[in-house]
Amino acid sequence: MKRNLTKSLLALALILSSAASFAQSKSLFNGKDLTGWHADVPEMDKDSNARMPFIIRNGLLVSLGTPGGHLITDATYKNYRLEVQYRFAAKPGNCGVLVHASTPRALYDMFPKSIEVQMQHTMAGDFWCIQEDITVPDMETRRGPKENWGVNGDKLRRIKRLVQDVEKPVGEWNKMVIECLGDQVKVWVNDVFVNHGTNCTVSSGNIALQAEGSEVEFRKVVLEPIKKLTVK
Repeated sequence: MKRNLTKSLLALALILSSAASFAQSKSLFNGKDLTGWHADVPEMDKDSNARMPFIIRNGLLVSLGTPGGHLITDATYKNYRLEVQYRFAAKPGNCGVLVHASTPRALYDMFPKSIEVQMQHTMAGDFWCIQEDITVPDMETRRGPKENWGVNGDKLRRIKRLVQDVEKPVGEWNKMVIECLGDQVKVWVNDVFVNHGTNCTVSSGNIALQAEGSEVEFRKVVLEPIKKLTVK
């Protein structure tokens, strides 16, 4: 009986210590290497000489843009606030943060099943539905005709943000904050509220960063658990 009690106490301690590790904010990037992440880059399957598009440079996490792919957290998350600080290193272009990611290469043999929060210059904060869906107010205005909505192929998957002209000039650091709680996702860019989706078809999963054509530097990728959404 004493042995069983000891085992039970040890099990409880493990549970408590595990819960404590998610009870405070933590950086998903250690500034040194890609510990805690794995890359999914289709081109690297075909060409052993293809370069790895995600590197560490001068303490920054860098997406080189090509070849296309995703840097994906090893762990899955739910109910969190994610702060990402990023800048386009030279020419502005495309990139994104994927939340609630799951099945890899679910769209076009490239994109994992997820909700993308767009980082493309002049469009940061748009939603893109990738084999998952989300709802916003004024859907037809921001997504287009309802009969063309969808989550794959040539369907209307983009949901435009609420506010324009929120990005900093190229070369300056931008701050994107994404809150995910239950079936809701809220987004701020440089402290401006730009999007709020509800009825999301998924509420947990991996977090991913894209390599999608343009070089992007990240100096902060910090996750914090939340129990309620910030009032805009």
